[in-house]
Amino acid sequence: MLTSEQSIVEFRAGRAVPDRLTQSTHRHYTEYAEKMLSVYGNGVGQQRRQLHKQVEKLFRDEVDCPVRRIAAFCKLLDDKSIYQTDPDGNAARLRLQVFSKASESHPLVNRKDQLFEHTEKDVKEQIAKELEMPWGEIEQNLYADVMEFQRLKEFEGYPDASLFLSRYNVAQLQASLYQAETMKIRAVDDFKTILRYAKLARLLLEIKRLGPSSYEMTLSGPASILHGTRRYGVNFARFLPALLACKGWSMSATIKTPWNTTAKLNLSDKDGFRSHLPRPDEFDSSVEEAFAMKFGTEREGWQLIREGEILYEKQSTFVPDFVFRHKDGAEVLMEIIGFWTPEYLAHRRETLRKFQHHNIMLAIPESSLKVDAVKAKNVVPYKKALLLKPVMETLDKMHNQKSDLRGLVK
Repeated sequence: MLTSEQSIVEFRAGRAVPDRLTQSTHRHYTEYAEKMLSVYGNGVGQQRRQLHKQVEKLFRDEVDCPVRRIAAFCKLLDDKSIYQTDPDGNAARLRLQVFSKASESHPLVNRKDQLFEHTEKDVKEQIAKELEMPWGEIEQNLYADVMEFQRLKEFEGYPDASLFLSRYNVAQLQASLYQAETMKIRAVDDFKTILRYAKLARLLLEIKRLGPSSYEMTLSGPASILHGTRRYGVNFARFLPALLACKGWSMSATIKTPWNTTAKLNLSDKDGFRSHLPRPDEFDSSVEEAFAMKFGTEREGWQLIREGEILYEKQSTFVPDFVFRHKDGAEVLMEIIGFWTPEYLAHRRETLRKFQHHNIMLAIPESSLKVDAVKAKNVVPYKKALLLKPVMETLDKMHNQKSDLRGLVK
Protein backbone atom coordinates (compact mmCIF):
# COMPACT_ATOMS: atom_id res chain seq x y z
CA MET A 1 0.00 0.00 0.00
CA LEU A 2 0.95 3.64 -0.28
CA THR A 3 2.17 5.82 2.56
CA SER A 4 0.46 9.02 3.69
CA GLU A 5 3.19 10.98 1.89
CA GLN A 6 2.19 9.36 -1.42
CA SER A 7 -1.55 9.96 -0.92
CA ILE A 8 -3.28 12.50 -3.17
CA VAL A 9 -6.75 13.63 -2.05
CA GLU A 10 -8.66 16.75 -3.03
CA PHE A 11 -11.49 18.13 -0.91
CA ARG A 12 -14.27 19.76 -2.92
CA ALA A 13 -17.52 21.07 -1.46
CA GLY A 14 -17.47 18.61 1.43
CA ARG A 15 -16.39 15.65 -0.69
CA ALA A 16 -13.12 13.72 -0.57
CA VAL A 17 -11.83 12.93 -4.06
CA PRO A 18 -8.79 10.60 -4.15
CA ASP A 19 -6.56 10.82 -7.22
CA ARG A 20 -7.85 8.62 -10.04
CA LEU A 21 -6.53 7.97 -13.53
CA THR A 22 -9.35 7.67 -16.08
CA GLN A 23 -9.55 6.69 -19.73
CA SER A 24 -11.08 10.02 -20.69
CA THR A 25 -8.36 12.18 -19.10
CA HIS A 26 -5.32 9.94 -18.68
CA ARG A 27 -5.45 7.62 -21.67
CA HIS A 28 -1.81 8.43 -22.42
CA TYR A 29 -0.77 7.01 -19.03
CA THR A 30 -1.08 3.51 -20.47
CA GLU A 31 2.13 4.14 -22.41
CA TYR A 32 3.82 5.50 -19.28
CA ALA A 33 2.74 2.38 -17.39
CA GLU A 34 4.20 0.11 -20.06
CA LYS A 35 7.50 1.97 -19.87
CA MET A 36 7.58 1.82 -16.07
CA LEU A 37 6.97 -1.92 -16.14
CA SER A 38 9.75 -2.23 -18.71
CA VAL A 39 12.18 -0.26 -16.49
CA TYR A 40 11.65 -2.71 -13.65
CA GLY A 41 11.38 -5.76 -15.90
CA ASN A 42 14.82 -4.99 -17.36
CA GLY A 43 16.23 -3.63 -14.12
CA VAL A 44 17.50 -6.74 -12.36
CA GLY A 45 20.84 -5.89 -10.73
CA GLN A 46 20.16 -2.14 -10.55
CA GLN A 47 19.84 -0.20 -7.33
CA ARG A 48 16.44 0.93 -6.08
CA ARG A 49 17.44 4.59 -6.40
CA GLN A 50 18.53 4.05 -10.01
CA LEU A 51 15.19 2.51 -10.90
CA HIS A 52 13.34 5.39 -9.23
CA LYS A 53 15.39 7.93 -11.19
CA GLN A 54 14.54 6.18 -14.45
CA VAL A 55 10.82 6.31 -13.61
CA GLU A 56 11.08 9.99 -12.69
CA LYS A 57 12.84 10.66 -15.99
CA LEU A 58 9.87 9.21 -17.91
CA PHE A 59 7.67 12.02 -16.56
CA ARG A 60 10.17 14.81 -17.05
CA ASP A 61 8.06 16.49 -19.76
CA GLU A 62 4.64 15.50 -18.39
CA VAL A 63 2.88 18.58 -17.03
CA ASP A 64 0.03 16.56 -15.48
CA CYS A 65 1.96 14.41 -13.03
CA PRO A 66 2.60 15.62 -9.46
CA VAL A 67 5.66 14.35 -7.61
CA ARG A 68 3.50 12.34 -5.22
CA ARG A 69 1.99 10.40 -8.13
CA ILE A 70 5.45 9.41 -9.35
CA ALA A 71 6.43 8.37 -5.83
CA ALA A 72 3.25 6.28 -5.62
CA PHE A 73 4.09 4.53 -8.90
CA CYS A 74 7.55 3.66 -7.57
CA LYS A 75 6.09 2.34 -4.32
CA LEU A 76 3.65 0.06 -6.15
CA LEU A 77 6.44 -1.21 -8.40
CA ASP A 78 8.65 -1.83 -5.36
CA ASP A 79 5.80 -3.76 -3.74
CA LYS A 80 6.05 -6.27 -6.59
CA SER A 81 9.84 -6.45 -6.38
CA ILE A 82 12.33 -8.52 -4.43
CA TYR A 83 15.52 -6.69 -3.53
CA GLN A 84 18.79 -8.09 -2.27
CA THR A 85 19.02 -7.44 1.45
CA ASP A 86 21.61 -7.90 4.15
CA PRO A 87 19.95 -9.68 7.10
CA ASP A 88 23.28 -10.84 8.57
CA GLY A 89 24.86 -7.38 8.75
CA ASN A 90 27.69 -8.17 6.33
CA ALA A 91 27.56 -4.70 4.77
CA ALA A 92 28.18 -2.94 8.09
CA ARG A 93 31.18 -5.20 8.81
CA LEU A 94 32.51 -4.67 5.29
CA ARG A 95 32.25 -0.88 5.66
CA LEU A 96 34.17 -1.03 8.94
CA GLN A 97 36.97 -3.00 7.30
CA VAL A 98 37.16 -0.80 4.20
CA PHE A 99 37.02 2.54 6.04
CA SER A 100 39.51 1.39 8.67
CA LYS A 101 42.03 0.35 6.04
CA ALA A 102 41.41 3.49 3.97
CA SER A 103 41.90 5.74 7.01
CA GLU A 104 45.50 4.50 7.33
CA SER A 105 46.28 6.17 3.99
CA HIS A 106 44.22 9.32 4.50
CA PRO A 107 44.00 11.72 2.72
CA LEU A 108 43.48 10.14 -0.68
CA VAL A 109 44.13 12.01 -3.91
CA ASN A 110 43.72 11.39 -7.62
CA ARG A 111 47.40 12.00 -8.34
CA LYS A 112 50.48 11.71 -6.16
CA ASP A 113 52.52 14.79 -5.33
CA GLN A 114 55.19 15.74 -2.82
CA LEU A 115 52.68 16.06 0.05
CA PHE A 116 50.09 13.35 -0.70
CA GLU A 117 51.36 9.99 -1.87
CA HIS A 118 48.28 7.78 -1.59
CA THR A 119 45.92 7.71 -4.55
CA GLU A 120 42.37 6.46 -4.34
CA LYS A 121 43.02 3.93 -7.11
CA ASP A 122 46.05 2.41 -5.37
CA VAL A 123 44.32 2.17 -2.00
CA LYS A 124 41.25 0.47 -3.51
CA GLU A 125 43.50 -2.09 -5.21
CA GLN A 126 45.33 -2.70 -1.95
CA ILE A 127 42.10 -3.13 0.03
CA ALA A 128 40.70 -5.50 -2.62
CA LYS A 129 43.87 -7.56 -2.42
CA GLU A 130 43.79 -7.77 1.38
CA LEU A 131 40.11 -8.70 1.46
CA GLU A 132 40.56 -11.13 -1.46
CA MET A 133 37.57 -9.59 -3.23
CA PRO A 134 37.37 -7.59 -6.48
CA TRP A 135 36.73 -3.91 -5.82
CA GLY A 136 33.59 -4.02 -7.98
CA GLU A 137 32.13 -6.66 -5.66
CA ILE A 138 33.15 -4.63 -2.59
CA GLU A 139 31.46 -1.53 -3.99
CA GLN A 140 28.30 -3.48 -4.78
CA ASN A 141 28.02 -4.90 -1.24
CA LEU A 142 29.22 -1.85 0.69
CA TYR A 143 25.72 -0.38 1.22
CA ALA A 144 23.56 -3.47 0.74
CA ASP A 145 21.78 -2.68 4.02
CA VAL A 146 20.65 0.78 2.87
CA MET A 147 17.28 0.69 1.09
CA GLU A 148 18.17 3.11 -1.71
CA PHE A 149 21.25 1.07 -2.61
CA GLN A 150 19.59 -2.35 -2.57
CA ARG A 151 19.72 -4.09 -5.93
CA LEU A 152 16.72 -5.57 -7.70
CA LYS A 153 16.77 -9.36 -7.53
CA GLU A 154 13.38 -10.20 -9.05
CA PHE A 155 10.35 -8.31 -10.39
CA GLU A 156 7.00 -10.06 -10.21
CA GLY A 157 5.29 -7.18 -11.96
CA TYR A 158 1.66 -6.69 -13.01
CA PRO A 159 -0.16 -8.61 -15.76
CA ASP A 160 -0.41 -5.51 -17.94
CA ALA A 161 -0.32 -1.71 -17.91
CA SER A 162 -4.08 -1.40 -17.41
CA LEU A 163 -4.06 -3.49 -14.23
CA PHE A 164 -1.10 -1.54 -12.91
CA LEU A 165 -3.02 1.72 -13.32
CA SER A 166 -6.10 0.14 -11.75
CA ARG A 167 -3.99 -0.87 -8.77
CA TYR A 168 -2.84 2.75 -8.49
CA ASN A 169 -6.44 3.97 -8.35
CA VAL A 170 -7.35 1.49 -5.61
CA ALA A 171 -4.17 2.32 -3.70
CA GLN A 172 -5.10 6.02 -3.63
CA LEU A 173 -8.55 5.07 -2.34
CA GLN A 174 -6.93 2.99 0.39
CA ALA A 175 -4.57 5.79 1.42
CA SER A 176 -7.44 8.24 1.75
CA LEU A 177 -8.95 5.96 4.41
CA TYR A 178 -6.00 6.45 6.75
CA GLN A 179 -7.91 9.50 8.01
CA ALA A 180 -11.39 7.93 8.02
CA GLU A 181 -13.56 8.46 11.09
CA THR A 182 -16.37 6.09 10.13
CA MET A 183 -17.51 4.01 7.19
CA LYS A 184 -21.11 2.98 6.53
CA ILE A 185 -21.70 0.09 4.16
CA ARG A 186 -25.12 -0.88 2.87
CA ALA A 187 -25.03 -4.43 1.54
CA VAL A 188 -27.52 -6.69 -0.16
CA ASP A 189 -25.29 -9.21 -1.95
CA ASP A 190 -22.07 -10.69 -0.56
CA PHE A 191 -22.68 -9.17 2.88
CA LYS A 192 -21.40 -12.34 4.60
CA THR A 193 -18.10 -11.96 2.74
CA ILE A 194 -17.95 -8.25 3.54
CA LEU A 195 -18.59 -8.98 7.20
CA ARG A 196 -15.98 -11.76 7.23
CA TYR A 197 -13.29 -9.50 5.80
CA ALA A 198 -14.19 -6.66 8.15
CA LYS A 199 -13.76 -8.98 11.12
CA LEU A 200 -10.52 -10.42 9.70
CA ALA A 201 -9.23 -6.85 9.45
CA ARG A 202 -10.12 -6.45 13.15
CA LEU A 203 -12.38 -3.50 12.51
CA LEU A 204 -14.86 -2.24 15.08
CA LEU A 205 -18.35 -2.57 13.65
CA GLU A 206 -22.07 -2.40 14.35
CA ILE A 207 -24.79 -3.94 12.21
CA LYS A 208 -28.34 -2.75 11.59
CA ARG A 209 -30.96 -4.53 9.55
CA LEU A 210 -32.66 -2.29 6.98
CA GLY A 211 -34.99 -4.87 5.47
CA PRO A 212 -35.09 -8.43 4.12
CA SER A 213 -31.51 -9.37 3.15
CA SER A 214 -30.42 -5.72 3.48
CA TYR A 215 -28.03 -4.49 6.16
CA GLU A 216 -26.02 -1.46 7.15
CA MET A 217 -22.59 -1.94 8.71
CA THR A 218 -21.00 0.96 10.57
CA LEU A 219 -17.24 0.61 10.92
CA SER A 220 -15.27 2.87 13.24
CA GLY A 221 -12.23 4.31 11.48
CA PRO A 222 -8.68 5.12 12.63
CA ALA A 223 -9.48 8.82 13.13
CA SER A 224 -12.38 8.17 15.51
CA ILE A 225 -12.11 6.65 18.98
CA LEU A 226 -8.61 5.35 18.34
CA HIS A 227 -7.34 8.85 17.50
CA GLY A 228 -5.84 7.97 14.14
CA THR A 229 -3.52 5.15 15.16
CA ARG A 230 -1.43 4.08 12.17
CA ARG A 231 -1.83 0.36 12.75
CA TYR A 232 -5.63 0.50 12.76
CA GLY A 233 -5.57 2.82 9.75
CA VAL A 234 -3.64 0.23 7.75
CA ASN A 235 -6.20 -2.44 8.70
CA PHE A 236 -9.00 -0.14 7.57
CA ALA A 237 -7.31 0.42 4.21
CA ARG A 238 -6.52 -3.27 3.71
CA PHE A 239 -10.20 -4.07 4.00
CA LEU A 240 -11.06 -1.97 0.93
CA PRO A 241 -9.87 -4.36 -1.86
CA ALA A 242 -12.01 -7.11 -0.31
CA LEU A 243 -15.01 -4.79 -0.39
CA LEU A 244 -14.30 -3.84 -4.02
CA ALA A 245 -14.26 -7.53 -4.98
CA CYS A 246 -17.86 -7.93 -3.77
CA LYS A 247 -21.14 -6.87 -5.34
CA GLY A 248 -24.38 -5.28 -4.21
CA TRP A 249 -23.04 -2.61 -1.84
CA SER A 250 -22.63 1.14 -1.36
CA MET A 251 -20.30 2.89 1.03
CA SER A 252 -19.97 6.32 2.60
CA ALA A 253 -16.89 7.20 4.65
CA THR A 254 -16.32 10.31 6.74
CA ILE A 255 -12.76 11.55 6.17
CA LYS A 256 -10.91 13.95 8.42
CA THR A 257 -9.36 16.83 6.44
CA PRO A 258 -6.06 18.64 7.15
CA TRP A 259 -8.14 21.62 8.37
CA ASN A 260 -9.81 19.60 11.14
CA THR A 261 -13.10 19.39 9.25
CA THR A 262 -14.69 16.35 7.60
CA ALA A 263 -15.56 15.33 4.06
CA LYS A 264 -17.51 12.44 2.55
CA LEU A 265 -16.07 9.69 0.37
CA ASN A 266 -18.93 7.92 -1.43
CA LEU A 267 -18.38 4.69 -3.30
CA SER A 268 -20.30 1.69 -4.65
CA ASP A 269 -19.73 -1.46 -6.67
CA LYS A 270 -20.93 0.50 -9.73
CA ASP A 271 -17.99 2.96 -9.72
CA GLY A 272 -15.71 0.78 -11.83
CA PHE A 273 -12.81 0.18 -9.44
CA ARG A 274 -11.11 -3.17 -10.01
CA SER A 275 -9.82 -5.08 -7.02
CA HIS A 276 -6.68 -7.18 -7.31
CA LEU A 277 -8.50 -9.80 -5.20
CA PRO A 278 -10.65 -12.45 -6.94
CA ARG A 279 -14.43 -12.43 -6.72
CA PRO A 280 -15.58 -14.39 -3.65
CA ASP A 281 -17.05 -17.81 -4.26
CA GLU A 282 -20.83 -17.86 -4.06
CA PHE A 283 -20.73 -20.97 -1.89
CA ASP A 284 -18.28 -21.89 0.87
CA SER A 285 -18.41 -25.62 0.12
CA SER A 286 -19.52 -28.13 -2.48
CA VAL A 287 -22.16 -29.41 -0.02
CA GLU A 288 -23.84 -25.97 0.04
CA GLU A 289 -23.67 -25.58 -3.73
CA ALA A 290 -25.09 -29.05 -4.43
CA PHE A 291 -27.94 -28.59 -1.95
CA ALA A 292 -28.90 -25.18 -3.36
CA MET A 293 -29.06 -26.62 -6.88
CA LYS A 294 -31.27 -29.53 -5.75
CA PHE A 295 -33.62 -27.38 -3.71
CA GLY A 296 -34.12 -24.61 -6.25
CA THR A 297 -35.53 -21.22 -5.26
CA GLU A 298 -38.84 -22.56 -3.85
CA ARG A 299 -40.20 -25.94 -2.72
CA GLU A 300 -43.39 -26.91 -0.87
CA GLY A 301 -44.07 -23.32 0.16
CA TRP A 302 -40.51 -22.69 1.36
CA GLN A 303 -38.24 -20.16 -0.38
CA LEU A 304 -34.46 -20.74 -0.15
CA ILE A 305 -32.35 -17.62 0.40
CA ARG A 306 -28.56 -17.73 0.32
CA GLU A 307 -27.06 -16.08 3.44
CA GLY A 308 -30.19 -13.98 3.89
CA GLU A 309 -29.76 -13.16 7.57
CA ILE A 310 -27.11 -11.71 9.89
CA LEU A 311 -27.59 -12.46 13.57
CA TYR A 312 -25.85 -9.96 15.81
CA GLU A 313 -25.42 -9.94 19.58
CA LYS A 314 -23.02 -7.26 20.89
CA GLN A 315 -19.67 -8.07 19.19
CA SER A 316 -20.72 -11.60 18.13
CA THR A 317 -22.12 -12.26 14.67
CA PHE A 318 -23.55 -15.36 13.03
CA VAL A 319 -24.49 -15.67 9.37
CA PRO A 320 -26.29 -18.96 8.64
CA ASP A 321 -25.66 -20.52 5.24
CA PHE A 322 -29.34 -20.44 4.19
CA VAL A 323 -32.68 -18.99 5.23
CA PHE A 324 -35.88 -20.94 4.57
CA ARG A 325 -38.79 -18.50 4.40
CA HIS A 326 -42.29 -19.98 4.29
CA LYS A 327 -45.16 -18.32 2.46
CA ASP A 328 -46.89 -17.84 5.83
CA GLY A 329 -43.92 -15.76 7.05
CA ALA A 330 -42.19 -18.41 9.18
CA GLU A 331 -38.39 -18.56 8.94
CA VAL A 332 -35.90 -21.34 9.65
CA LEU A 333 -32.15 -20.71 9.41
CA MET A 334 -29.79 -23.47 8.33
CA GLU A 335 -26.09 -23.88 9.09
CA ILE A 336 -24.13 -26.60 7.29
CA ILE A 337 -21.15 -27.86 9.27
CA GLY A 338 -18.56 -29.29 6.91
CA PHE A 339 -14.87 -29.57 7.73
CA TRP A 340 -14.56 -29.49 11.51
CA THR A 341 -12.06 -29.61 14.34
CA PRO A 342 -12.71 -29.80 18.09
CA GLU A 343 -11.92 -26.09 18.31
CA TYR A 344 -14.34 -25.30 15.49
CA LEU A 345 -17.16 -27.26 17.15
CA ALA A 346 -16.46 -25.63 20.50
CA HIS A 347 -16.75 -22.24 18.79
CA ARG A 348 -20.01 -23.32 17.12
CA ARG A 349 -21.47 -24.48 20.45
CA GLU A 350 -20.76 -21.08 21.95
CA THR A 351 -22.23 -19.30 18.94
CA LEU A 352 -25.42 -21.36 19.04
CA ARG A 353 -25.76 -20.78 22.77
CA LYS A 354 -25.76 -17.02 22.14
CA PHE A 355 -28.33 -17.33 19.36
CA GLN A 356 -30.45 -20.15 20.78
CA HIS A 357 -33.60 -18.01 20.68
CA HIS A 358 -33.44 -18.23 16.85
CA ASN A 359 -34.84 -21.15 14.85
CA ILE A 360 -31.68 -22.81 13.46
CA MET A 361 -31.43 -26.12 11.60
CA LEU A 362 -28.03 -27.84 11.72
CA ALA A 363 -26.71 -30.10 8.96
CA ILE A 364 -23.92 -32.19 10.52
CA PRO A 365 -21.68 -34.89 8.94
CA GLU A 366 -22.46 -38.33 10.30
CA SER A 367 -18.74 -38.86 10.88
CA SER A 368 -18.74 -36.15 13.55
CA LEU A 369 -21.74 -37.47 15.48
CA LYS A 370 -21.29 -39.43 18.68
CA VAL A 371 -22.29 -43.08 18.36
CA ASP A 372 -24.87 -42.84 21.14
CA ALA A 373 -26.07 -39.35 20.29
CA VAL A 374 -29.77 -38.62 20.51
CA LYS A 375 -30.56 -36.56 17.43
CA ALA A 376 -32.24 -33.25 18.22
CA LYS A 377 -35.26 -32.20 16.18
CA ASN A 378 -33.27 -29.48 14.45
CA VAL A 379 -30.35 -31.70 13.34
CA VAL A 380 -30.04 -33.29 9.89
CA PRO A 381 -27.14 -35.77 9.55
CA TYR A 382 -25.57 -36.27 6.12
CA LYS A 383 -22.78 -38.35 4.58
CA LYS A 384 -21.26 -36.72 1.49
CA ALA A 385 -24.33 -34.83 0.27
CA LEU A 386 -27.27 -33.20 2.01
CA LEU A 387 -30.52 -34.90 0.94
CA LEU A 388 -33.77 -33.04 0.35
CA LYS A 389 -36.14 -35.47 2.09
CA PRO A 390 -34.70 -35.23 5.64
CA VAL A 391 -34.35 -31.45 5.27
CA MET A 392 -38.02 -31.05 4.29
CA GLU A 393 -39.12 -33.34 7.13
CA THR A 394 -37.08 -31.32 9.61
CA LEU A 395 -38.50 -28.06 8.29
CA ASP A 396 -42.03 -29.31 8.97
CA LYS A 397 -41.09 -30.11 12.58
CA MET A 398 -39.19 -26.96 13.38
CA HIS A 399 -41.65 -24.16 13.91
CA ASN A 400 -40.52 -22.42 17.08
CA GLN A 401 -37.94 -25.12 17.97
CA LYS A 402 -34.56 -24.26 19.57
CA SER A 403 -31.05 -25.15 18.35
CA ASP A 404 -29.01 -27.57 20.47
CA LEU A 405 -25.54 -29.00 19.74
CA ARG A 406 -24.60 -30.01 23.28
CA GLY A 407 -23.69 -33.67 23.76
CA LEU A 408 -24.24 -34.37 20.08
CA VAL A 409 -20.83 -34.24 18.39
CA LYS A 410 -17.48 -35.79 19.10
